[in-house]
Amino acid sequence: MRKFDLISIAGLLLAIVAIVGGQLLEGGHVASLLQVTAFVIVIGGTLGAVMLQSALPVFLRGMRMAKWAFVSPVLDGEHLIQQIMTWSNTARRGGLLALEPAIEDLDDPFAKRGLQMLIDGAEPEALRETLQVEIDAYESQQRQAAKVWEAAGGYSPTIGILGAVLGLIHVMENLSDPSKLGAGIAVAFVATVYGVGSANLIFLPLANKLKSIIGREIMLREMLIEGSIAVANGENPRLIERKLQGYLV
Repeated sequence: MRKFDLISIAGLLLAIVAIVGGQLLEGGHVASLLQVTAFVIVIGGTLGAVMLQSALPVFLRGMRMAKWAFVSPVLDGEHLIQQIMTWSNTARRGGLLALEPAIEDLDDPFAKRGLQMLIDGAEPEALRETLQVEIDAYESQQRQAAKVWEAAGGYSPTIGILGAVLGLIHVMENLSDPSKLGAGIAVAFVATVYGVGSANLIFLPLANKLKSIIGREIMLREMLIEGSIAVANGENPRLIERKLQGYLV
């Protein structure tokens, strides 16, 4: 079952409250930070740049992954260790073929393939090589998707500056009409705020959070490989447990 990542939610709220609170403490108004034109320029421009550099499947995967920062996938190392110990005890009592019913209890396709290879009597090195290739390919795909947000964090400050320049152009075009100067200057400064703020408060932290989750995913898959090989070699379940606990330190 997925669970809400409270520290991500709290961090985002704290950042927003700190910035808006600082604006109020300085005697400013919240409304002055709300500029639709600046928002369209920065977010639209950043999105377009990211789409230009990304393949469609990578872009869509990155968009779907964003929710992981707030609703984290289940990555339970202790549960995996207990699962592997159960496999080990079952294999020691009834042989590797006795593990066949356990396949139906697995939801993770990677774990299913690993257990199936174990049951089929694959050599430990062949099992390791096959599953490691799959891990490497999966990690590459996931990190490319996370880089969508890293790229957004790189582009948005520059797009913010572009918005500021557009605002100043608008100001220069209307020097003869003082009533229009305020709007142009507001867009110029708020676009910069949106660009720098979205990069450093949302896009880059989100990318780093996703990379952290991907790293933990890969660690658990490597644990599965080590555990499966230990089961294939008939190692003592307690030794297997101690070995795998090292990944969780």
